[in-house]
Amino acid sequence: MEITRKNFKESLTTVYEAIEEADFLAIDGEFSGISDGPSVCTLTNGLDTPEERYQKLRKHSMDFLLFQFGLCTFKYHHAEAKYIMKSFNFYVFPKPFNRTSPDIKFVCQSSSIDFLASQGFDFNKVFRDGVPYLNREEERQLREQYEEKLSQANGAGTPSFISPNTAKGPVVVPEEHKVFIDKVVDRVEDLLKNESKETIALDPCTGFQRKLIYQTLNWRYPKGIHVETLETEKKDRYIVISRADEEERKRREQQKQAKEQEELNDAVGFSRIIHAISKSAKLVVGHNMLLDIMHTIHQFYCPLPEELYDFKEVTLSVFPRILDTKLMASTQPFKEIINNTSLADLEKRLKESPFHPPVVESAEGFPRYDTAAEQLHEAGYDAYITGLCFISMANYLGSFLTPPKLHVSSRSKIVEPFFNKLFLMRVMDIPYVNLQGPDLQPKRENVLHVSFPKEWKTSDLYQLFSAFGNILVSWIDDTSAFVTLTQPDQVKIAVNTSRYAESYRIQTYAEYVEKKQNSTHAKRKWVEDGWKEVETKRLKTQYTTYASQESFNNAVHRLAPVLGKRSMSPIQEEAGTDELEEGQIIDSSSDHLTEDSSEAGFGNDVVEFCTKKPQKAKKLKKGQKAGKSSVQLFEVPDTW
Repeated sequence: MEITRKNFKESLTTVYEAIEEADFLAIDGEFSGISDGPSVCTLTNGLDTPEERYQKLRKHSMDFLLFQFGLCTFKYHHAEAKYIMKSFNFYVFPKPFNRTSPDIKFVCQSSSIDFLASQGFDFNKVFRDGVPYLNREEERQLREQYEEKLSQANGAGTPSFISPNTAKGPVVVPEEHKVFIDKVVDRVEDLLKNESKETIALDPCTGFQRKLIYQTLNWRYPKGIHVETLETEKKDRYIVISRADEEERKRREQQKQAKEQEELNDAVGFSRIIHAISKSAKLVVGHNMLLDIMHTIHQFYCPLPEELYDFKEVTLSVFPRILDTKLMASTQPFKEIINNTSLADLEKRLKESPFHPPVVESAEGFPRYDTAAEQLHEAGYDAYITGLCFISMANYLGSFLTPPKLHVSSRSKIVEPFFNKLFLMRVMDIPYVNLQGPDLQPKRENVLHVSFPKEWKTSDLYQLFSAFGNILVSWIDDTSAFVTLTQPDQVKIAVNTSRYAESYRIQTYAEYVEKKQNSTHAKRKWVEDGWKEVETKRLKTQYTTYASQESFNNAVHRLAPVLGKRSMSPIQEEAGTDELEEGQIIDSSSDHLTEDSSEAGFGNDVVEFCTKKPQKAKKLKKGQKAGKSSVQLFEVPDTW
């Protein structure tokens, strides 16, 4: 089912029901680009750590737009031994809700746009009819603005009639606008005299002219008319003036407020689908889905946190169970019998022995996908065949059970080892990001870090290491690269050769990691110490000022009958005011967050995380070694 802004609201109930009844969900996204700087090869260095890969993608990929989101729901019918599938293809675009709502800026990559165009992608549907959205913070800010406006209106009068800058006396109209305002007044006089007329619509005019109209009419006609600003299809704003008594004005104002509330809910838009998926806690299946997850959280939930361990926490709060079919296909027992794990090739391979293609039918009223037609790079279709791949591989695992099972549920213990691990593309020895614990930490004893002049090319590195046989070069940037040797015992020899070199430097991977960690630690410590020093100076200054003023306060106390009594010193008074204001902010934010979190279906902890400054993870979590973790990881030697 194709969903745009035109049919989104009427389709919401159908989508919610499909999510609620499903056994598992499959998702996929299409983006306006992949990398805004480095090439894809540089962006996916073969020796990246999970933290480095996350930082690269966060820095170079999040300014692109996820503008098509595919969702397929799968429900198994035991009596007929088949799955019923419902597919949804959402076109998504951040259309501004109003002039105060976020006006999102995004970038496009020409190669990505060209590729999608070659696949028949309809960009007009994205930009003209895409479903809008707001993330949690944007929604919170707009709701606060709406409540503030409503509060001001209840205290000051009718907002459609009284502008924020209402004049309390006769309006001073600039000479060049007097003729214009006089014509408007004449038309209002005619409206009030002619009982056959109920409404007049003025021609579109400037914002300043509209302000003059509101102020003038409010002064001249405090009762008897209703004034409001409307907008044409071409975004031209104009004023409509109607004959209305006080009761009619209130009724129209209530209608306007209800309409504004509905528009605000509409502006949340596609984010409501992500809220529903999160609230369901259903298994979410994707293929090579790290970018899909990052974009989904970044666009529809909250900006990505700086640190990987914070990203893991947010991800599990939004999607408690995730499975990556590319990682699954790259793992035993599939690794030996599946040669190509790209989505299209994987789907074809899983139709052949020893696998059995599942029986999957589209629900009534939903389009049927034909895998022979290969509608690849339509997000809905890609989500569909991702779901097919998961079913086939899960059922294959059933053949290892005693007795064998033809159908394996998405809730089966046998598929749990694949949960919450996201495939890391092109990384040699760390196949996945582990969302539930520490990531794998290979020693990389045969890897060297080489620094060299910017003019060097790959051929220069091959020439430098020509005496060491076959090597593998993984570029980091223009002046550094990793070089992997065939034999670890050659590392020491290679390092020694660079001791007296002037144009390049070679160090072991362990030395490189240690220096990088020390540099990061020193930088963080400098920032933390800097803030501590500032805070210490502030407290000292406050204490000194307070102490020096104490004698003055005593004198004031003695002279109280003459000067009048003060309840506290100026510094105490200021400090008390600050504490009160901070307490009010914290309390109001806390109440608001709790309300929002229940509406959205997210846990309170993750809402708090994304609306406040990210906190450091616990030391035990950050410093844990993979071998000491209580979380069960794949046994790497047996699996990879």
